[in-house]
Amino acid sequence: MSERFFATAGALLGFVGVAAGAFGAHALRGRIDPGALAIFDTAARYHLVHAVALFAVAWARTRWPGRAVDVAGWLFIAGIVLFSGSLYLLALSGTSALGIVTPVGGLCLLGGWLALAWAAWRGVAP
Repeated sequence: MSERFFATAGALLGFVGVAAGAFGAHALRGRIDPGALAIFDTAARYHLVHAVALFAVAWARTRWPGRAVDVAGWLFIAGIVLFSGSLYLLALSGTSALGIVTPVGGLCLLGGWLALAWAAWRGVAP
């Protein structure tokens, strides 16, 4: 993995997050119930925050390269897919069984932040 990979992933996931947010705000308003729209909004918000977090990972790779930074990046990617993805699908389909995936995604996001903190704490500068 390289910092370019995580920066590119962050940019592309940011693009998708903005598109999802716009879709929710404009195309879904009035088409799904307000509770489902709130779930969709939560998914888009976490999606965007963690797309930006991938830029922190890309930067951290230049400062403290190592396994912990790479793990953080992959956990953020998995978290976006599992957490936000399951919430998007839950809001659009109403299938509550998807809710079991959401906490796994949340744990991935939390783990990503812990791995990034560990890399910073270790602080092995190039």
